[in-house]
Amino acid sequence: MTRDSAHTSLAEEIARAVESVPGVAFLRPGLAGRLRPTRVRPQRGKDGAPGAGVLTAGVPMTGVPTAGGSAAGGSAAGVRLSRPDGTGRRHVEIHLVALRQARALDVARAARRRVEAHLVETFPAEPAPARVTVTVTGQV
Repeated sequence: MTRDSAHTSLAEEIARAVESVPGVAFLRPGLAGRLRPTRVRPQRGKDGAPGAGVLTAGVPMTGVPTAGGSAAGGSAAGVRLSRPDGTGRRHVEIHLVALRQARALDVARAARRRVEAHLVETFPAEPAPARVTVTVTGQV
């Protein structure tokens, strides 16, 4: 496994951990995830010639979050993971949307604890494997 694929799978594991926190509606994609086309549907012109594709700016055609829980077409859409810096610690940024009936502060704290616990399980030899930041970007 390459370092980039390990980095991606860790982000996906973190995303699954956050999505299981009570009160989390879904992970919020970053700008790149929102602009990345997820599906191109060819259109036919009046003469039957293929036209330009339809780009959806990071949102599935139905507009409903995908099975992974995020609206960006990938389960790690709201997770940004930086590689270890000079101190040996990673920085994990989580952007999520909370359910309206849950207090945003409680959801953010629970998500942070869940990520920290997951990282301690994943990297038991490291005393403080990451600095975790959780941002609640909205409520539904």
